[in-house]
Amino acid sequence: MSEWPDDWFRRGSGGAQPQDGSAASDPTVQVPGPGGAVPAGQAGAPAPGSPGWPQQPPLYSAQQAHGGRVRTARQVGTPPGTGAPGSPDATPGGYGGYGGYGGYGGRRRAWLRPRRILAIVAVLIALLLIGTVGTYFYLNSKLTRQNVLVDYPGRPAQGAGQNWLIAGSDSRQGLTAAQERRLSTGFDVSGHRSDTIMLLHIPANGGRPVLISLPRDSYVPIPGNGYNKINAAFAIGGPKLLAETVQNVTGLRIDHYMEIGFGGFVGVVNAVGGVQMCLKHPLHDVASGLNLKAGCQTLDGAQALGYVRDRHSFADQDLQRVQDQRAFLKALLHKVTSPGVMLNPFAALPAADGAASTLTVDQGTSLYQLIQVAFALRDPITTTVPIANPNYLTSNAGDAVLWNRQAALELFRDLRTDHPLPKQLVTGSGLGG
Repeated sequence: MSEWPDDWFRRGSGGAQPQDGSAASDPTVQVPGPGGAVPAGQAGAPAPGSPGWPQQPPLYSAQQAHGGRVRTARQVGTPPGTGAPGSPDATPGGYGGYGGYGGYGGRRRAWLRPRRILAIVAVLIALLLIGTVGTYFYLNSKLTRQNVLVDYPGRPAQGAGQNWLIAGSDSRQGLTAAQERRLSTGFDVSGHRSDTIMLLHIPANGGRPVLISLPRDSYVPIPGNGYNKINAAFAIGGPKLLAETVQNVTGLRIDHYMEIGFGGFVGVVNAVGGVQMCLKHPLHDVASGLNLKAGCQTLDGAQALGYVRDRHSFADQDLQRVQDQRAFLKALLHKVTSPGVMLNPFAALPAADGAASTLTVDQGTSLYQLIQVAFALRDPITTTVPIANPNYLTSNAGDAVLWNRQAALELFRDLRTDHPLPKQLVTGSGLGG
């Protein structure tokens, strides 16, 4: 037999009530009937404060559109926090909890409108372009330009591709006395010399660039000064006489000239965070202040300068030094043009500013062309001009380097016509350490 009274199902709609007269004691009185919830004060209605089903929100009877969202009259008219306790209106955000008219949600939607987003993106792009163009012209203006490449009787005709003359001078410009001591560059050095002389050929047919070292002791004719070591041309007549000398002995027309001193070289290496080199043997040289261990290590500016100047650590001296110079230059430019540096303004801008401030170029060279050279030096074919005698005894310049004239002319002729170089003329760049 059931414990429930026979008429239990009628008590929620005005049926018999409990003997104590309390409608709240019966949990079924709050069950809505077919016509909806029983109004308060009528038979079967729940007493105020009694437990029961929560009040249901009104239907969307007075709909209004705002910001693409449909809102009810209750949401429009109820101030924040004034809804009845437990009702949807009693929310911290007010206005029905949707953020409301003028609420935070409305402001967020306004910021996310497509037109506003496009306007912000356009402004950012414009600022980026202005900053990039401004930086370019600023750096371009800092280049030191000289009238290096001039016409003269017998100057070689224009060939295929571009030819760059790259010189590393011993200029101490920008170095303090303390830096000269630390870098072992010497004091009160008069005149200017060039321990680094290279030719960079950039083919017009899209082939790999070719980087050729001209040893500083190469015994060649210097216009107006007879035969002497090639770096004497730089000491006698600066970059202009050096360019004329190189053009005469190679038969290549030099299109652009670039020169960097000790201070600029050190600054660029430091700005990019050093350059990693892997040495098979330790290197120690008092003259250049070099003291490196064997193995892979990151060279800072001072160590890098000592490395590219060192020749006393090798039996063939300058011939090995030029290979180390090419290897380091390739490693340096590979890092300078890497995404890690180019996309990092804290590395790219100091490096570019330091290089532009210390570079000397011909009057026809722009920053854009220097950027092209930087990428060309990432992975060039490297070699040294063919040598016949590395210890050629001269009557006026002591021991010098004598070129293999026939092989050298073949090398330069192939460059002038953009022909592939014969394998026997490509020596590569083996590290001395």
